[in-house]
Amino acid sequence: MQVSENHQRYWQKNLRITAILLAIWFFVTYVIGFFARDLDFTFFGWPFSFWVASQGSLVVYVAIIWYYARYMNKLDQEHGVAEEE
Repeated sequence: MQVSENHQRYWQKNLRITAILLAIWFFVTYVIGFFARDLDFTFFGWPFSFWVASQGSLVVYVAIIWYYARYMNKLDQEHGVAEEE
């Protein structure tokens, strides 16, 4: 089966954005969570590291999902594979 040039460009862009967003996810989950342990002051009765790890990361996860959905909709339309509504 011959894959068209349009199809190859689509998947290259798809894999690139997925890799970038996974790198951001990894950084937020493991790197920031690891270094947040050094933040030794309380924030609303809880250690600040708890807020960074639990609350801040959730905001970033939602932003990643929002951006990926928006980017992929635009990419689908650009390459002619968008779902018709």
